[in-house]
Amino acid sequence: MKAYVFPGQGAQFTGMGKDLYDQYEEARELFHKANEILGFDISKIMFEGSADELKQTKVTQPAVFIHSVVLAKMMGDHFKPDMAAGHSLGELSALTAIGCLTFEDGLKIVSERAMAMQEACEIQESTMAAILGLEDDMVEKICRETDGVVVAANYNCPGQLVISGAVPAVEAACEKLKLHGAKRALVLPVGGAFHSPLMEPARERLARVIEKTEFKNPICPIYQNVSTFAVRDTDTIKTNLIYQLTAPVKWTQSIQEMIKDGATEFIEVGPGRALQGMIKKIDRSLDVGQASA
Repeated sequence: MKAYVFPGQGAQFTGMGKDLYDQYEEARELFHKANEILGFDISKIMFEGSADELKQTKVTQPAVFIHSVVLAKMMGDHFKPDMAAGHSLGELSALTAIGCLTFEDGLKIVSERAMAMQEACEIQESTMAAILGLEDDMVEKICRETDGVVVAANYNCPGQLVISGAVPAVEAACEKLKLHGAKRALVLPVGGAFHSPLMEPARERLARVIEKTEFKNPICPIYQNVSTFAVRDTDTIKTNLIYQLTAPVKWTQSIQEMIKDGATEFIEVGPGRALQGMIKKIDRSLDVGQASA
């Protein structure tokens, strides 16, 4: 069975999507539509912008979404997923690619999500840190024992877990984790504590938009970050999508569930190759690859 996976924030690069724009009339129409919806020329930033310009949350999230969804659409009849999943933001790309959301509605939600997360980041100084080389349960235990807000946020693959929370709590947890044998405990250059309780204001704002948006039955099951198992019911999809902002991204668990349900081939749709690396660390026997139009 074939699983399509969609990357999240951090996969962006200068020139992303330019090949699709140059090659396909339908792609050009979607890029122009995106510029209109967002109210600024995101195509130009994607094709020519600096790394710093692309790093702005209001740019990054829509850019990764646009690249992923346009690529999926340009694949035409070759895009035949038996199941799908997306890492954090990538969940919205996946839902759009499998017909649950229109391109316009998906992009509007992504834009609102980016703005809401940026706003939440400004309320309290917060950050994230990558923890390498420790068992998940040890990382969870240290987070629970650390004063302040710090939680496990991204279960990327065995031995790689990202924690998230208030700056002092994350820094204190990093020091404890190194003492407990972490190979690395590296504070990341991000502007906020994504997938933590500190994103509650963003969750509330996003919920209002999602509740007003029409979701259709997808063409295949999606394995969502919050629940990890196959979902097709639109009400459940909406609920999981709302709670994703304050809940951890259970990527390892989602991939394991997809394998259990029969996935043998994983295809990454969008910029970068980060998900392929994570999936190989989860199960080296899997066939992984990059989508092309």
